[in-house]
Amino acid sequence: MPLQIVHHPEYDAGFAVNHRFPMSKYPLLMQALHVRGLIQAEALSMPEPALASWLKLAHAADYVDQVITCSVPEKIEREIGFPVSPRVSLRAQLAAGGTVLAARLALEHGIACNTAGGSHHARRAQGAGFCTFNDVAVASLVLLAEGAAQNILVVDLDVHQGDGTANILKDEPRALTFSMHGERNYPVRKIASDLDVALPDGTGDVAYLERLGVLLPKLSAKARWDIVFYNAGVDIHAEDRLGRLSLSDDGLRSRDAMVIGHFRALGIPLCGVIGGGYSTDVAALAARHAILFEVAATFA
Repeated sequence: MPLQIVHHPEYDAGFAVNHRFPMSKYPLLMQALHVRGLIQAEALSMPEPALASWLKLAHAADYVDQVITCSVPEKIEREIGFPVSPRVSLRAQLAAGGTVLAARLALEHGIACNTAGGSHHARRAQGAGFCTFNDVAVASLVLLAEGAAQNILVVDLDVHQGDGTANILKDEPRALTFSMHGERNYPVRKIASDLDVALPDGTGDVAYLERLGVLLPKLSAKARWDIVFYNAGVDIHAEDRLGRLSLSDDGLRSRDAMVIGHFRALGIPLCGVIGGGYSTDVAALAARHAILFEVAATFA
């Protein structure tokens, strides 16, 4: 069976090529997936924008309305890192809708991946850190509200701590948040996840994978999870300009295989999102993001 992939052309909001957020990685990721033979028409889905009612499960209603109407206060736009224009607003709604769709496909097929998502710094009250809406938190709360899942695990392996996801889901006992990240990285003020593991700069492949290998069985033993959301951020890579954990391409591949293999061996559906990745060589960055899909396809 081909891997279920969710994508929308409007994931690219058309930023300037020199913007700190490399928006062009989304179409380049799709090109990379095509080259690798991972795109099959029957397994490629296009999301609709997330309903406002879904977004308001995770975010304050006034903030959702501000994003949809492109009236976000300048102070919050500065914290997000870019103005919330009509294209940015649409992109945020589509990315959240895409993770909801990918989660539903994962429940049906066992595994699915969104070619966007992982916007884990968006908190209940507002966005931050290049994140407008928190797609994983939105999707988690949608599944719980609809009764499609009763126990949800978030495995966040982006180099930055998942503060927004922790903030939104902190009072939801049916969702457990786990973040393993660089200890000396954004955000300065962390918001405690259910489990946080902070790693020193220069950790590298061997130490990283050893630590992760110990933690995964402990996470799977905590509950019978109905679905795992996996944030496969590639900003842990040695050549990423915002991360300092120094993993290689092989380390990324081993990480993804370890996470996906662990939960799929237990029969637990997994929804993958791409998370962070920052590089001036955007084609190389897209190739790193493609590793998630290459590995996930072997479990489809």
